[in-house]
Amino acid sequence: MQAESPVTSPTFDLLDSCGKCRVLVGVTGSVAALKVPLLVSQLLELPGVDVRVVTTEHAKHFYNPADVAVRVYSDTHEWEVGYQTELWSQRSDPVLHIELRRWADLLVIAPLDANTLGKIASGICDNLLTCVVRAWDTSRPLLFCPAMNTAMWHHPITSRQVDILKEFGYVEIPCITKELVCGDQGKGAMAEVSTIVDVVNQFIQKAAESPQEGAGQVL
Repeated sequence: MQAESPVTSPTFDLLDSCGKCRVLVGVTGSVAALKVPLLVSQLLELPGVDVRVVTTEHAKHFYNPADVAVRVYSDTHEWEVGYQTELWSQRSDPVLHIELRRWADLLVIAPLDANTLGKIASGICDNLLTCVVRAWDTSRPLLFCPAMNTAMWHHPITSRQVDILKEFGYVEIPCITKELVCGDQGKGAMAEVSTIVDVVNQFIQKAAESPQEGAGQVL
C-alpha cells in the first residue's frame, strides 16, 4: 500500500483494522528510523497483531514510507485539506490524532530522538505524533526507544527528560552502546529491533493473561 495515499481516508482505514492487538509505531527524526520497515515486518509476525505507523516529517528523511508494509500517517493527513477534504470540514468531523489514540492498544516510539523526547517531556504537541502522545490513554502501554548521538545522550537534560516520561508511566526500552553512524563509539543507539519486538510481545502476552491490568504493571 502506498503511504500517504489521497484516495483512502485515514479514519476509514482504521475501521478496516483486524487483529486482537493494535500496535501503533511512532517514528521520529533519528537515523535509526531506517529500521522502521524491519520493525513493522517483525511486529506483523506476532500472532493477532495489527500495526499502523505515525511518523514525523523529519523521520521520513531516513526511510521511505512506501517501503513500510502498513499505513503510514503523517502531518499531511491531519492538516492538508488536499489529502482529506472530509477532515475538518465541520466541527463534528473526526480528529485523526484522537482516532489513532482510540485505535491503538499499545504505542511504541522507535526511534525516539532527542528533540521529540524534549517535546514529550514538556507537553509540547506540534505534530501528529506528539498530539497522539499528549492525548494518550495512560492506562495503555507506551514504550519509548531513545536514539541519539552519545554526546546528546550524556547531556544532563536527557536523564531528566527520560525520568519524566517514566513518571508518566511510560516504559523505556534502553538504548545500547555501539559505533554510531556519525562515527562515535558509545551509548545512544536504538535498541535492537528484536529486543523491541520481544518487549512489545511481553506486553501483549501479559494483557491477554490479565486484561484488567494497566500500563506499568506488565514488566
